[in-house]
Amino acid sequence: MIRYVNGKLFTADPGQPWASALVVTGDRLGYVGDEQGARHHAPEATEVDLEGRTVLPGFVDGHVHLLMAGAAQLQAHLTDAGDLAEIQRRVRDWARDNPDAPRVLGRGWLFDAVPEGRPTRDMLDTVVPDRPVYLDANDYHSVWVNSAALAELGIDANTPDPVGGRVDRDPVTGEPSGHLVETAAQDLVWPFLEDVSTDAERDRALAAATRAYQESGVTGVVDMALDEHGLAALERAGEPGMRIAAHWLISRNRDPLEQVRRAAELAERHHTGRLRVVGVKFIVDGVIDGCTASMNTPYVDGSNAEAIWEPEALAPAVAAADAAGLQIALHAIGDRSVRIALDALEHAARVNGPRTRRHRIEHLEYVDPADVPRLAELGVTASMQPVHADPAIRPNWAAMLGPGRAERGFAWPEFTAAGARLVFGTDAPTAPHPPLPNMFIANTRRSALSPELPALQPEFALELGEAITHASADSAWACGAEHDQGSLRAGLFADFVVLDRDPFAGPEELLRADCVRTVLGGKTVFSD
Repeated sequence: MIRYVNGKLFTADPGQPWASALVVTGDRLGYVGDEQGARHHAPEATEVDLEGRTVLPGFVDGHVHLLMAGAAQLQAHLTDAGDLAEIQRRVRDWARDNPDAPRVLGRGWLFDAVPEGRPTRDMLDTVVPDRPVYLDANDYHSVWVNSAALAELGIDANTPDPVGGRVDRDPVTGEPSGHLVETAAQDLVWPFLEDVSTDAERDRALAAATRAYQESGVTGVVDMALDEHGLAALERAGEPGMRIAAHWLISRNRDPLEQVRRAAELAERHHTGRLRVVGVKFIVDGVIDGCTASMNTPYVDGSNAEAIWEPEALAPAVAAADAAGLQIALHAIGDRSVRIALDALEHAARVNGPRTRRHRIEHLEYVDPADVPRLAELGVTASMQPVHADPAIRPNWAAMLGPGRAERGFAWPEFTAAGARLVFGTDAPTAPHPPLPNMFIANTRRSALSPELPALQPEFALELGEAITHASADSAWACGAEHDQGSLRAGLFADFVVLDRDPFAGPEELLRADCVRTVLGGKTVFSD
């Protein structure tokens, strides 16, 4: 046994929000309370003096793409590249520094940084003409490629747009421009890159993701895009270095019922231990930045987007997953797609009858006020990401919607006020994975990337303890793990993080604080 004393413990347990000591017995917490109680509970235990440091429950990131997050650590980083010239410089530098890589890979570019928001293959051909270039957008809903990449993908003027996606084309020649949107990225690019990747590369990506999460105090994640390659990597890894609840990604362009059956098989095989397959994920629409999220009212430029899953296709697939006992997660960002997602979940409950459900909708960036109460009525969890509300990346988002709608973006308190459960994550690698900057944005509505920027919709800011609870205890509850993780309570796994400073002393401390120890199942997996 190990006794940790002289700390400031925020527990995320409403029955005892604060403590000063805990006892680890095996891989679980034997006691949480004061120092006298800890010494009485475990008088012979080895004692660790926390020296007044703050201890939090290990964060449970409610929405990640695990292998992609690891791979992103190894690619050209473009999120803070402010213009085309800087993007080109970083792509050129990565190609120079990785001369043996068969492809040049990057991630994170923003539409604001590209002339007129329209990336073309010519822009990349000028810096890397001899190797395929693949650059994922910051939201991972489109891919920017050069001519060599189009050639190896076999995409030309005769390639049809896949259902729910688009191959952008030159308006004069009809040739692909180099921008592949939504399912054109998900079904044409990503499977190809998976097929040409090696198991060793995937294993490195998983190791990089695990290391990055442990160093930042994350002990559990909800993976939202598990596929066969990712599953194989996790199985090769043996016991993962974090607790993983995974959702099987359902492709729009393959038989959904067959995919649901596969997910149900995996859920039966992986239902205990650190890797659990808990459900499925449907991507109902795109993103507001690219005007591919489906809205009730068109964007400022008059355009709109159809849902990737139209209601008549989504409802029976969701009902089948619900009947199989799977947890359903639906990516829905625009208000029309949120309504479609809610309608599908309501249909499933109607046809399958009463039962315990913890279905969820991911992102919910702009929701019609009339639909907010429906989440609570249907028992649907609101899964959201404060990092997506960072003011530094909001200008294009707001411009696409216009000022009226933008003022109601990322309205977290509306969901809890209506009675819905709220879960926080990062959606890494579409946003930075560290949880503390995520909490800074939730607590202030200011930018973690550029803290000097003014807050946007500060009326939606949350008290820090509430924000941390959404990113730990609520996130554990949402994936059915509240009896094992998410808070500091006797009987739960001993998953916690020790910080070098007190984030409750002021929001700026969230940007300065570092994780000095991460404990998973009673064992220190990271120590600085």
